[in-house]
Amino acid sequence: MADTKTRRTVARRHVGLLHTGGTLGMVPDATGAYAPRAGALAAALARLPELDDPRLPSVRLEEFDELLDSSDVRPGDWQRIADRVAAAFRGGGTPPADGVVVLHGTDTMAYSASALAFLLQGLPGPVVLTGSQLPLVEVRSDGRDNLITSLLLAATPGWAEVAVYLGGGLLRGCRSTKVSTSGFDAFASPNLPPLAEVGVDVTWRHDLLRRPAGTGLRVGRLADVGVVALRLFPGITADTLRNVLRDPVRGLVLETYGSGNAPSRDADLLRVLREAIERGVVVVNVTQCLRGGVQMGAYAAGRALAEAGVVSGGDLTAEAALAKLLVLLSHGDDPRTVAAAMARDLAGELTPAGSA
Repeated sequence: MADTKTRRTVARRHVGLLHTGGTLGMVPDATGAYAPRAGALAAALARLPELDDPRLPSVRLEEFDELLDSSDVRPGDWQRIADRVAAAFRGGGTPPADGVVVLHGTDTMAYSASALAFLLQGLPGPVVLTGSQLPLVEVRSDGRDNLITSLLLAATPGWAEVAVYLGGGLLRGCRSTKVSTSGFDAFASPNLPPLAEVGVDVTWRHDLLRRPAGTGLRVGRLADVGVVALRLFPGITADTLRNVLRDPVRGLVLETYGSGNAPSRDADLLRVLREAIERGVVVVNVTQCLRGGVQMGAYAAGRALAEAGVVSGGDLTAEAALAKLLVLLSHGDDPRTVAAAMARDLAGELTPAGSA
């Protein structure tokens, strides 16, 4: 681990800036509510003298034709973002990007970051998702620091993965989750330390960083696959679960209690799960807790799920589990293959069993 002054790491590099929407680039509408508006971000950036500083990378801004509040983001938008990121690295702009910053709303940023981590294989450089809690046009916006720092981080050589940056912490994207609606440090990575902490210096965790693969960038394709998530609650009924698992659902992220427990004396509930798994639905067990993970053999209530065929998600976040399940099911593999892959670490998203 080393301290690195940001200004020493990014001279003359190029970063693609992809604006998908979100609070950072919003402006007040006629009613005073924040809303995305085409061209508003470019106008705001033109008023930032820092972007002319030669210590910053050169930046090429691309904007989605339809800017999205992140509450409106769907899996098809994950695919569009992945394709645009790949185009930036391959030279869709001039010159090819050394890194990419994606401006995105914070509400579903963890889902998008997780999906991109699984869709973008063989990255040659970093992809940093960032946003803000207050728009850039506001005097007290956190957007300025998040944007400038993300550009610097994305221009730093030697690492290549999808990350989230807000409020001083660079987090692995598929380990991140939103934990605050009001604080500028809105995201956390409960089961993995930050990849870097940003203060006066940038303190990198080089032992955690994923490196450029050198294998060539590949972009996965998403299919129209039914994947759902369900949070267990006291009193949940078998009928509720049965309705959730109706066709065409092919995958379920089951958010359970504690270390992976569910009602063990409700035979009907377990029967519904078993029947769904037998007909090819992949059910993945993740914990509702912010820290830690699933250990399905620790309690009889968890063992009952394992005996029904539910797959342990380890310490996956709920966001990463859903995105990973959707990406894997899109490959068209059989359910057993998908279930086995869900338990393996593919992009740094989970701690392999026995290594915690």
